[in-house]
Amino acid sequence: MVRGAAVTDRARQDVLLDLLNSTPVVDGVARDLLADPAAARSWQRERGGTGSAEERRRLVAARDALQLVARGERPPASLAPLLTGVTAAPRLTAEGVSWDLDVPAPRRMAVEAVLTWSAVQELLPGRLRACANPECRLFLIDRSRTDRARWCSMAVCGNRMKARRHYQRSRGGETEAADRP
Repeated sequence: MVRGAAVTDRARQDVLLDLLNSTPVVDGVARDLLADPAAARSWQRERGGTGSAEERRRLVAARDALQLVARGERPPASLAPLLTGVTAAPRLTAEGVSWDLDVPAPRRMAVEAVLTWSAVQELLPGRLRACANPECRLFLIDRSRTDRARWCSMAVCGNRMKARRHYQRSRGGETEAADRP
């Protein structure tokens, strides 16, 4: 992996988001898409993993830690245990220098998620964020030119939040009008 390549590799960013977003709120109840071993195995394999139970355990630990860091509830240094013992060796190619990770297979997906998070933080600072809807647990990478995306989905959370604000403004306006003589 070339330094920073994780950011330019949209597929790795998508896997990171899928991992962060694997605890959605559905009908008001928090779900864990990696809780069921069979579903998790499928999830892992679809994203290039082995599907092993150990890999799942490592992914859940990485996800939980990355969610806390992305929400600002823990410092980035709290991710250090996920990278213990990981090394990378340089390899020269026609495109430049790439880095080959030396990490056991069950840890690879979790380590790559942390490295992708780090690359996003470095090259797109502040663009990985939690959805602005306080009832939502999802994350987004703001890829807009203006860096003003606030919701994981404009169609879902964006509409809900805008409708809620509109309703609050309209109710506030009615109250003010009723208070006038």
